[in-house]
Amino acid sequence: MSSSARDDNTAFGPDETEDALDRRHGRLARYAKPLAAVLTVFVFALVGFAIYRLTEEVSYDDVVRGLAATRPSSILLAVFFTVLSFATLCLYDWNALSFIGRKRPLGEVALTAFSAYAVGNVAGFGALSGGAIRYRAYARAGLAPDEIARIIAFVTLSFSLGLTIITAVALIPMSPEIAPLVGLDPVWLQTLAILILAGLGLAFVIARIGRNSAFGSVFRFVDSRTLSRQFLVTVVDIAFSASVVYALLPVGAAISWPAFFAIYAVAIGLGIVSHVPAGIGVFETVMVAALGGQVGTDQILAALIAYRLIYYVLPLLIAIVLVTITELRHVADKQLPAGMVRTASRIAPLLLATLTFILGAMLIVSSVTPTPSDNLEFLAGFLPLPIVEGAHFLASLTGLLMVIAARGLSQRLDGAWWTTLIAAGAALVLSLLKAVAIVEASMLAVLILGLLASRRLFVRPASLFRQALTSSWLLAIAVLCIGAVVVMLFVYRDVEYSHNLWWQFEFEADAPRSLRAMLGLAILSSTLALFGLLRPASLPVAPSDPDAIAKAIAIVATQDIADANLVRTGDKAVMFSPDGDAFIMYGKQGRSFIAFLDPVGPRKARAELVWQFVETARAAGCRAVFYQASPALLPAIADAGMQAFKLGESALVDLERFDLKGGRWATLRQTATRAERDGLSFEIVPVEQVPTILEDLRAVSDAWLDEHNAKEKGFSLGTFTDEYMLAQPVALLRFEGRIVAFANMLLTDTKEEASIDLMRFSPDAPKGAMDLLFVKLLTELRNEGYRHFNLGMAPLAGLSRREVAPAWDRIANTFFEHGERYYNFKGLRAFKSKFHPEWQPRYLAVSGGLNPIIALLDATLLIGGGLKGVVKR
Repeated sequence: MSSSARDDNTAFGPDETEDALDRRHGRLARYAKPLAAVLTVFVFALVGFAIYRLTEEVSYDDVVRGLAATRPSSILLAVFFTVLSFATLCLYDWNALSFIGRKRPLGEVALTAFSAYAVGNVAGFGALSGGAIRYRAYARAGLAPDEIARIIAFVTLSFSLGLTIITAVALIPMSPEIAPLVGLDPVWLQTLAILILAGLGLAFVIARIGRNSAFGSVFRFVDSRTLSRQFLVTVVDIAFSASVVYALLPVGAAISWPAFFAIYAVAIGLGIVSHVPAGIGVFETVMVAALGGQVGTDQILAALIAYRLIYYVLPLLIAIVLVTITELRHVADKQLPAGMVRTASRIAPLLLATLTFILGAMLIVSSVTPTPSDNLEFLAGFLPLPIVEGAHFLASLTGLLMVIAARGLSQRLDGAWWTTLIAAGAALVLSLLKAVAIVEASMLAVLILGLLASRRLFVRPASLFRQALTSSWLLAIAVLCIGAVVVMLFVYRDVEYSHNLWWQFEFEADAPRSLRAMLGLAILSSTLALFGLLRPASLPVAPSDPDAIAKAIAIVATQDIADANLVRTGDKAVMFSPDGDAFIMYGKQGRSFIAFLDPVGPRKARAELVWQFVETARAAGCRAVFYQASPALLPAIADAGMQAFKLGESALVDLERFDLKGGRWATLRQTATRAERDGLSFEIVPVEQVPTILEDLRAVSDAWLDEHNAKEKGFSLGTFTDEYMLAQPVALLRFEGRIVAFANMLLTDTKEEASIDLMRFSPDAPKGAMDLLFVKLLTELRNEGYRHFNLGMAPLAGLSRREVAPAWDRIANTFFEHGERYYNFKGLRAFKSKFHPEWQPRYLAVSGGLNPIIALLDATLLIGGGLKGVVKR
């Protein structure tokens, strides 16, 4: 048995030394995301150079003429296929909900799915960006985190698998037509396609045959009927989206639709693999390289620009309009389905944040492109040149400000709302002053209307600029700046550079204006990046001082969470709410700020305290983690952009129904009775008398540690110290007058819940001592009026074993079934099951990326006091 009856330490036993693993883990945790961001920027820079070289024979004016020549019928046809594609995309969510056995109203599902894809297409990383919308919407609709995770996994994997199969299948018959376009031998393309299909088939067979093995329990495919239905949805979706681009190509393009379909699938796949947001640049490069010999490059670029606007920006605008209308009708007390109103409220911040990002990017790109000559002539008629020059320069900086503010909008910051509103209003005026850009101004007006309609959703009083930008946002800014440079070089490739360009101020001097705007962008974005790189290092979190702990203990006494008494150990930091009536206790390991349990205090203060904790972690350059979060905290977790993973189940005994009478209690009753006959006696020592037995308790504790070759734990477990042991009563067993077992009690004044922490016994304690101690303690607490007893968590227990369970559940179940050599998972669950408790789920919630394994490892190391403590248990 472990060192605590509540022992929730999931230990692992690596072969590496502690120092080596700590160094490796620290480097990975600290540098993995920045290195990935740098690599993505490098890839995007290479793509930008490639597309610049591929378009050497094309001028900006050619592309503009190509756009102007696009027929209205082609645009309408592209819009029609976009509608069909997004209608098909909604079937992903509908099928996923059906697959996991949950039903939601069609309007609610359609709005969620449509918005998720509108954001996911623009932002890229669909599992994260679109997944965040699904998590927020479906969490409020009553779906559990594991169900939402299964929906996201179903959608992501089904699309990825379908896209891979479609691409491979299309390459086999179409290789002779496609190979000349990409400069490869048709045999190589066919061989690659066959190998991909063979690999997928082999994986499917292995998973089917070995479904009861460890491999099969982790990697298990859905049933053939669902797989076939979802594959058909993917085929139709990609066919419709490919048709959007095909409809925009000039009439008589020398390529068949099937060949184009295959090229489109390959380009989309490479864009996703590149991890560049929205695959921008990567998709265009593949399309230009593959189609350049069949269609004019200027016509391809014109079609791709129109495609981005129709398939990416238009759905986002429509989603904003739908949400805005829903919000306005809700404010006007119009009768709307509750699900629609709830869903609109949950997804509106992310939609507005995405549109803000897009419009910011649009302002940046427009600052390096020339203004139409007719518009310049119109402006020259009534505006002085300095106003036009100033508007052009300031519009680019305003665009960068909007990109930064988009991050705060996604977090529902009131400061970000005001910043965006002011910046969007200024940008609207500037867009008219610099170029009479009606389209830009109209889209900015839609954003402003959406912000005003959704004002009630942005109520978090937090600073927008207090936190350093994360590597993901610095990546987005870098991609925008590199893209702006590539566009500028493409537009002005025929303009010979001269130092005099910087000082030319004329209405017709577009190139100098673009150079100055690009310089301003470079200076401001570099300043932001430098600020992020030079932010203070993430320092260790020191435990709180005695006064703070005393204040927290006073709050614990008035609440119902008995385990919150672990704040008494003094090894955790305490973060109080602004009004001081609630707190979070937490520690730091690696790059993880790990909070233990839910916030302790009045329910109304918990949601804001979650945000306060997440912001503090981000400001320190760390991820926020909640360890053993309860279901009651899940809405606040979803609001903060965190994702929850089931960690195990906590055992709660209803003391009002606890009675050893009846057949199901027979074994426990007999064991306790036998232990009493053997001479064991039970007593509860009140706080004031604990000092008289402290040394006897220490002797039992030391003997237990020596017997189990263990060391003291921490964080979520108590440690035998004088201050901690003297804080609350102690339950103990005596044998022939000598203390042979004890457990320190965790109590609050409300008597809603009681628990214990350290439970230790002498090696020579009679058999059945633990059962007797629990039986007597629960009986005594019931008689004193306590309503529940918390037996603590059984790690990795109660996770889903269904066919559609997410990978996290499958991996955890594999550890639960085969990890006894590392930790007594089954034994702990079996012991607690003797008392017939109600099992309540507990979660690990992670912020700053879907990296629960790293967060769990950090929590394990924090509890164990380093790797040695984990290995030694």
